[in-house]
Amino acid sequence: MPILDEFNLSGQAAIITGAGTGLGREMALALADSGCDIVAIGRRQEPIDSVGVEIESRGRRFLGISDGDVTKSERVNEMFEDAISKMGRITLLINNAGLGGTGRGKTLPELTDEDWHSGIESNLYSAFYCSRSIIPHFLENGGGRVINVTSGWGYRGGRNNWMYPVAKGGVIQLTKALAMTYARDNVRASCIAPGLFPKTDDEAMLEQMGSKQPAGRIGFMPEMGPLAVFLASPASDYLSGETILMDGGAISAGLIPAGIIPESEA
Repeated sequence: MPILDEFNLSGQAAIITGAGTGLGREMALALADSGCDIVAIGRRQEPIDSVGVEIESRGRRFLGISDGDVTKSERVNEMFEDAISKMGRITLLINNAGLGGTGRGKTLPELTDEDWHSGIESNLYSAFYCSRSIIPHFLENGGGRVINVTSGWGYRGGRNNWMYPVAKGGVIQLTKALAMTYARDNVRASCIAPGLFPKTDDEAMLEQMGSKQPAGRIGFMPEMGPLAVFLASPASDYLSGETILMDGGAISAGLIPAGIIPESEA
């Protein structure tokens, strides 16, 4: 088989949370370019409609769900039932949706119950609810893949940065548990830990942020797409339970050289 055929996703269908903007959008477009049909889940109508236009222009089937609150288990089950009903077999789930910054900067005694629940539910519960909802479908249909999106913060702590690192560390462990439990059911689970992929267009800020990174630059959104295609493809059939750091060497370089621990004590 020609090597590039390993990356052909024709006949597959993916559910992607947080698919309307940022890294979720880039992964959706890359998968569509490789032949995959897309179910895009998000909270806002306009971004979901926008990515849908681009996916359909590539000749792929598309289902957009714009009121997709993935922190509510009943709503997740409804959305997944709808996706399976309309798209048929789903072969891939990408748990990309999340929320950063909740309660950041507060000391532990200052954190409210609402801060804690918001940060944990949006970043960890969401991945759990979606994975739990799709696994029975995978088991009934010969397998499937889960790609979770975590963060470098899942590997480290930060001063007065509580819920996000805890939740993202939990996502890494959820990935391992999925991989171990369902390995013999042809279910693969992997995790991507993006580094610095800022959404700002401020050139001066991007240059300043990039100068602190080992690679000398920030990450570019389209760079995430090919990695998602690889993890969704037969080329990664023997890869499961692993977290791939897409961070230009930031974690490998250590905290201070990468300039990623501004909350530390002076």
